[in-house]
Amino acid sequence: VQLQAFGGGSAQTGGSLRLSCAASGLRLDQYSIGWFRQVSGKEREGVSCMSGSDDGTHYLESVKGRFTISRDVDNSVFYLQMNSLKPEDTAVYYCAARWYSTSGGYAYWGQGTQVTVSS
Repeated sequence: VQLQAFGGGSAQTGGSLRLSCAASGLRLDQYSIGWFRQVSGKEREGVSCMSGSDDGTHYLESVKGRFTISRDVDNSVFYLQMNSLKPEDTAVYYCAARWYSTSGGYAYWGQGTQVTVSS
């Protein structure tokens, strides 16, 4: 299983970016997926996730209404659409996946992609 995240970059406050995570070696409809972010010197935090069993989604409180997680099973890609970006969204973002019936930590991780939001 391999995950490759891309789509990060720079945006101004109020702008939008879409992160993508290309997955190989798995079927996305059999895996739960997630996006995490980390600022240097701080712990990694979960931003959003989608259940592989019932497609339920969850969001970090601070991104609710601004970020949307989605997936394209046929093309084996999942996304994080980020709108109304704020400087506090600046971080390295990581995509992750785990078998849908497991709980706890994610087994598979992509490399990080930097998102920088300027005021």
